[in-house]
Amino acid sequence: MRRAFWLGLACTLLSQPLHGQDQSPAILKEYDQAIDHVAERAMESVVEIEVTGYGVPENDKDQGQQPQALERQRSIGSGVIVDPEGYIITNNHVVAGAKRIRVIIAPVTVEMESGNTRLSNPQRVYEARLVGSTRYADLALIKIEEKGLPYIPLPEHYHFRLGQTVVAIGAPEGLDHTVTKGIISAVGRQPEVDRPMVYVQTDAPINPGNSGGPLIDRDGSLVGINTFIVTSGGGSEGLGFAIPEPIVRFVYNELKEHGIVPNVTIGAHAQSITPALAAGLKLPQDWGVIISDVDTGGPAAAAGLHPRDVVTTMDGQRVDSLPKYTAFLYVHKRNTPIRMEVLRDGKPVTLAVTPVAAPPLIDNLSDLINPKRDLIASLGIFVIDLKHSAVGAMLNLRSDAGVLVAGLLGGEPATAADLAVGDVIRAINGQPLNDSQQLRQILAGLKPGDAVVLEVERQAVLQYVAFEME
Repeated sequence: MRRAFWLGLACTLLSQPLHGQDQSPAILKEYDQAIDHVAERAMESVVEIEVTGYGVPENDKDQGQQPQALERQRSIGSGVIVDPEGYIITNNHVVAGAKRIRVIIAPVTVEMESGNTRLSNPQRVYEARLVGSTRYADLALIKIEEKGLPYIPLPEHYHFRLGQTVVAIGAPEGLDHTVTKGIISAVGRQPEVDRPMVYVQTDAPINPGNSGGPLIDRDGSLVGINTFIVTSGGGSEGLGFAIPEPIVRFVYNELKEHGIVPNVTIGAHAQSITPALAAGLKLPQDWGVIISDVDTGGPAAAAGLHPRDVVTTMDGQRVDSLPKYTAFLYVHKRNTPIRMEVLRDGKPVTLAVTPVAAPPLIDNLSDLINPKRDLIASLGIFVIDLKHSAVGAMLNLRSDAGVLVAGLLGGEPATAADLAVGDVIRAINGQPLNDSQQLRQILAGLKPGDAVVLEVERQAVLQYVAFEME
């Protein structure tokens, strides 16, 4: 009898609608409509970017070797309009080595129903110019000559949280205005320990071609610029990374005003505090950031910063991790002191440290190439003028004039000149060289079959490279 009672009660309960069940379809519809509205509004500000230029072959990138030959390439990426006057933010790697940049504002199919397909935006194609770029943050600013464009603003105040819904928009594999949805998987992620850049991690599907496109939150605000994925198969595996909005805003303002984002340093070296490090040094906390070294004669030394100081705040903001420390240093207003609070032997100390310009870092000479300016087609090389340049000092070259071979033109018939990346052409046929313009003028006066002798500095040794003009 008891078993029959409980079975009957269960059947009665299961036959009744759950609390709020009749509301579920309405809630889901409202959620979908909210995402639709955000995506539709944001898509009007997202563009496709077509780039033709010269870049490192993919196999050289994969092997991580110093590239010798640069190939003519055509690539596709995304960008987001951040100013109605035609300023567009994208990734540096989308436009690096560009000879021509085109921006396509494509029609957007926003709804399909029987007998009606609704489009937004007529297609427009613009030639764009590169305003400036920074390889460190992997961001670039380009401009098209148009006004009154729809745009996504870069506000001073931003807010995003772990787990909130986000939408990625871009042109993966050239499929413009592709919208994918996910969540913020992590905030302040630092994928590379040796590279102090922080990212927003998302599981919204991102693929090649999404680079430079926006990651948008549920309010339609910019969370960041999609920049790379971690994948074993080449496609999206839910590990996408976007450059956070505060860094995007800072870089945009610097590039728009100055065309560059100068590297800065305070002449101090920091690292994360671990429990073992804290126990061994008897630190007051087992987390955060500690100064491990201070450069003699640098701004940090002048301000009184010491090794073993534990950094607690920068510009009034709490510093609890190395990524936050490096991010604060990167986006700090140039030419103004940083107000730092540290713990020294457990006691608080306040300092004012003014950053100074840091020497530029060169991972590859090809990063310095401007294809429109630096290609000498008759020799199949890209060059950089050494005169009035800091490159020679950074590479410890003997030569302070002439031209530095920064890249070789691949995919073309090989030139008879036996030149390599890193060579300095000091003279041609006994005539000393000042710059690339002089080299072009001399080459233009030579005929096929004429003998050419270049005096070259190669690995600090002077030697001759002889060949005949073709």
